[in-house]
Amino acid sequence: MITTSVTATNLQMDYMKLLVAQMQNQNPLEPLDNKEMASQLAQFSQLQQLESMNSNFADVLATNERMYANSLIGKEVTFVGETESGSIEVMSKTVQQVSNVDGEITLVADDYLIGLEDIVAVKN
Repeated sequence: MITTSVTATNLQMDYMKLLVAQMQNQNPLEPLDNKEMASQLAQFSQLQQLESMNSNFADVLATNERMYANSLIGKEVTFVGETESGSIEVMSKTVQQVSNVDGEITLVADDYLIGLEDIVAVKN
């Protein structure tokens, strides 16, 4: 399955191409409505601002997640994990290291790799 991401900039460029084609081929007796065109351009501008805010917010969340993970070093965390026998249990280990590979934060405790979403409790 192929997914494409449509951004406000791409939409705005497509709109401008369509607008130019419309203006070139318009009926001189029925010109384009300036108010409608200005309204559409304002909507594209708002969409771009929302995309920018969303991107900035995602960056802030990622920074907070990294800071939280780093604050867990040396602390005992309780998590749901798989034992050597393959059973799922609630365990407690002390975090020794934090790794961040491709934006995926993982805690290292003994021989366990723990995702932040697997943590149930934190103890000093």
